[in-house]
Amino acid sequence: MIDHQVDLYMQYLAVEKRVSHHTLDHYYSDLEQFIAFMLGEGRTSFADITHLDVRTFVGRMARDRAKKTIARKVSALRSFFTFLRREGFVEKNPAKDVHLPKLERRLPNFLYLDAVERLMNAPDTSTLLGLRDKALLELLYASGVRVSECVGLDRSDLDLDLGAALVYGKGAKERYVLLGSSALSALRRYLSEAWPLLRQQADGEDRPVFLNHKGTRLSDRSVRRILDKYVVQLAGMQKVSPHTLRHTFATHLLDHGADLRVVQELLGHASLSSTQIYTHTTREHLERVYTKAHPRA
Repeated sequence: MIDHQVDLYMQYLAVEKRVSHHTLDHYYSDLEQFIAFMLGEGRTSFADITHLDVRTFVGRMARDRAKKTIARKVSALRSFFTFLRREGFVEKNPAKDVHLPKLERRLPNFLYLDAVERLMNAPDTSTLLGLRDKALLELLYASGVRVSECVGLDRSDLDLDLGAALVYGKGAKERYVLLGSSALSALRRYLSEAWPLLRQQADGEDRPVFLNHKGTRLSDRSVRRILDKYVVQLAGMQKVSPHTLRHTFATHLLDHGADLRVVQELLGHASLSSTQIYTHTTREHLERVYTKAHPRA
């Protein structure tokens, strides 16, 4: 029964909530750890779990794990028991009132413009995979999409004439993102020159935008590996993740005068407070404003 309920929850996350494979793996691991704990405590049903059980589990995990990891585990348990209650497997959510550890709010990493230019020009566009990588990097920076949203794109989600793409964000929420001229140029070339040759190696009716060497949908892990490869190639380049490009997208827009609520909409943030972390500015931007505005600068 326990395994069946976990399987139902995983299906719910994948199909209804459309969470990324990365998030699914984390939540599954978190639940496995909790199940091992509850069985060790003699609990054989989720209906037997109490608020104290969850607090005890969290306390044990907190001994050797980071606050961010603990916060995710609590969130996973809250979501899981909310699902079980909705389906009638439990009467109440024992994780509901378990407090999340207070997290330090760190400024997001981002790239300066010269580093962005180096990264965008790194792929060898004389090769099929180089054309794909160029289009991939340009789209990530141009649109600020999450990596799960990027790899989830199908050909039908793109409107290159309008310069926009339809993406499916957290909670299966749809939104349109904009694509700049550089991204559109890279996408057009990739889709016309490389995509047909890559796709012919695979069967199936789905038409993912970004393909691997086998012609099937690129995974979010593969995107991370692609970025790692170019970081190694570029001497002096800082560590870059897909989220670094998302941070960079937001930072550069705000530095150049974009309205915070517009950036919120483009990022797909449900709350403005999630976007406000990007209101830090680059040192160059601050110096520019200071020099222009201060009478004795």
